Amino acid sequence: MDFKSLDDILDFAISKEVEAEQFYLSLCGEETLSGNRRTFEDFAKEERKHVKMLESLKAGGVVEGAEDYEFKWIKDIKRSDLVLDIDYKKGMHYRDILMLAIKREEKALLLYNELQDKADTDDSKNVFKILCQEEAKHKLALESMYDDYMAEMGD
Repeated sequence: MDFKSLDDILDFAISKEVEAEQFYLSLCGEETLSGNRRTFEDFAKEERKHVKMLESLKAGGVVEGAEDYEFKWIKDIKRSDLVLDIDYKKGMHYRDILMLAIKREEKALLLYNELQDKADTDDSKNVFKILCQEEAKHKLALESMYDDYMAEMGD
């Protein structure tokens, strides 16, 4: 990706977060199990927080929580390594939805690692580093949900 400015980077990142939020909200509309629906709603809320962080950075304001954010190592259990990219189709199996979501979070993590390298201010580098961590948390949560689901199914 070739960006001409930090604003270009931020606009792109914001669009990707809005897309992710809409993805999770669309899953909420189709999910019949209330626990799964709540989980997807929570992911949508997290993506909305990311949008707000990026918008705040773009506006030149203080990104709430960025200064005292605690970075922790997030384990990668590499479930996303097991599948190729798949496209969402209405009515697809829950297992496939989880894998699709895992791949999306993996791509977001890779994107923020790349954007962190392209960022030209310490504040923007820090926000992208935070977003890397947040996407890694999402990926791990989804991979754990996938493992739990597969265990329930006897796999």
